[in-house]
Amino acid sequence: MQRINVVMKDIMPLDEDAMKSARERQDRLTKPKKSLGVLEELSVRVAGITGDPVPRIERKAIIIMAGDHGVVEEGVSAYPRAVTIQMVYNFVRGGAGISVCAAHVGARVVVVDVGVATDIVSPHVINKKVRYGTENMTRGPAMSFHEAVQSIEAGIDVVEAEMEKGLDIIGTGEMGIGNTTPSSAITAAITGENVRNVTGRGTGIDDISYENKIEAIEKALMINNPDPKNPVDVLAKVGGCEIGGIAGVILAGAANEIPVVLDGFISGAAALIASEMAPQVKDYIIPAHCSREAGHRVILDWLGMTPLFDLDLCLGEGTGAALGMSLVELSCKILTDMSTFADAGVCEAIDNER
Repeated sequence: MQRINVVMKDIMPLDEDAMKSARERQDRLTKPKKSLGVLEELSVRVAGITGDPVPRIERKAIIIMAGDHGVVEEGVSAYPRAVTIQMVYNFVRGGAGISVCAAHVGARVVVVDVGVATDIVSPHVINKKVRYGTENMTRGPAMSFHEAVQSIEAGIDVVEAEMEKGLDIIGTGEMGIGNTTPSSAITAAITGENVRNVTGRGTGIDDISYENKIEAIEKALMINNPDPKNPVDVLAKVGGCEIGGIAGVILAGAANEIPVVLDGFISGAAALIASEMAPQVKDYIIPAHCSREAGHRVILDWLGMTPLFDLDLCLGEGTGAALGMSLVELSCKILTDMSTFADAGVCEAIDNER
């Protein structure tokens, strides 16, 4: 945990001076004050995250963490585990939903094997494999505490390596058949919410599989008894390697003053882990959307966050994060590229108090 502790200590409060300057500039732009609503506040937030009162978002990356889950043995998914590796290859070929979304917003896709059940042979996939899939959490811990730590460190490693290529903003993504099940377990464990209230149908399972899923999560929580005050313990007992990897991405992004745009439910579960480890990380997280998965709303409420939009998405992969990233970029362009009243020679609003 030593390396993780160092990263967490590097997470500083937002730069209030940069935010003040950004807000003052927003108020001088050729528009009524606050007329662009959330877009204005987004740019101010990014100024605080980066310490730059006129931030620019140019170098973008969607970091996709991939891992498998032993709990699929319990019939919790509509797809077999083999789909995980098949989709990883689809990512690197550019044929997936995230491939299209990332290309649309001009973001590079970074694919990381942190826990896929088989070996991946591709120069386009970063090998940070902690283990070959997790154990079936209904029979014991998904992984060891040390492996949970390793998965978080894998996310940190990837962010630090990507920074060498230039990195202004990060979007979180994932791939792992069955991963809504550990995400629901993490959500229930940390928030204390009833399992049924945080469990959705994932890839579109039928009623029988849905009941199997709820039963599996309840059994896993009972057998493993994760400590809600120890998020790494929760991750180890009922989590997944890719969830830990995303938590590491979030922590490293915050430590390096990079805005992190959060995708859906699985990324939300990782944000729960990261924010319980380092509450100050919340300031650096920008939730893109609210997933169709029931537990995601619970997570966002627990974190006190409002998503940028709700398009009824539940694909994962980082697709929602890519769309959210485009709005963050736009907000910064409004701040930096729009003319002020003085620059444009436009009369400002009349001050009736004078």
